[in-house]
Amino acid sequence: MSESNGKQAVHTDGAPRPAGAYSQGVVAGGFLFTAGFGPQDPVTGAVPEGVGAQTAQVLRNVGAVLAARGLSPRDVVKVTAHLQHLRRDFAAYDAAYREFFEEPCPVRTTVGSDLMDILVEIDVVALLPGPGPGPDLPG
Repeated sequence: MSESNGKQAVHTDGAPRPAGAYSQGVVAGGFLFTAGFGPQDPVTGAVPEGVGAQTAQVLRNVGAVLAARGLSPRDVVKVTAHLQHLRRDFAAYDAAYREFFEEPCPVRTTVGSDLMDILVEIDVVALLPGPGPGPDLPG
């Protein structure tokens, strides 16, 4: 993990290495922000067939970055997902997604995007452990 200007980069061999000038994750301001991950297996580079299998692999990749900071899917507060075929694949993607997250689920935005030879890409924001919420403010 490297640190610069209050930001800490997160690196793990459990997720695919960056294909460009970005970190797998960055810790800043009490949150962990992940890069957008595709469905590549971090060891073999293989991409599974079908959006359900790809979603499961993407979420395993995201989970590896979370685990590198001692976090789990329960710590995720925001998910942004990109689907190559939004209407066609949403139900299968959502079914695989439900296997990874439990109630209360994070907020989520799912959009159609032109992806590079994959069906799904996901990034998340997770809350780091810390002191509980402050006192109630008058209002």
